[in-house]
Amino acid sequence: MLHVLPYLVAAWGFLAGCYGLATSRNLIHAVGCLAGCQSATYILLLAVGYRDGGTAPVFSDIRPGSRPVVDPVVQALTLTDIVVGATVTALLLALTVQIAKRHGTVDPDELRELRG
Repeated sequence: MLHVLPYLVAAWGFLAGCYGLATSRNLIHAVGCLAGCQSATYILLLAVGYRDGGTAPVFSDIRPGSRPVVDPVVQALTLTDIVVGATVTALLLALTVQIAKRHGTVDPDELRELRG
């Protein structure tokens, strides 16, 4: 059961963020829920790259193949995902501030000028 737990946590976090995004009545709340969905991908990536008993992928003191190591590519992808997620969240919050300044509300249903 413990080997499946990170995947269940990632799925729960993603579904909770999607539910909050679908039921949100506030743009700031929607951005937070989207960031929550993004955070679930960090858990998923780290669960994929985890090895039981693995060490850091630094081969200065050990021979390659003598011990299991965690996958460094997955760690790099997770760090990239964190940076992209922070950038997207900052951009969406800046857009939300501009919408609040121009239209006086952050409720998506009250933004009539944005309907096409």
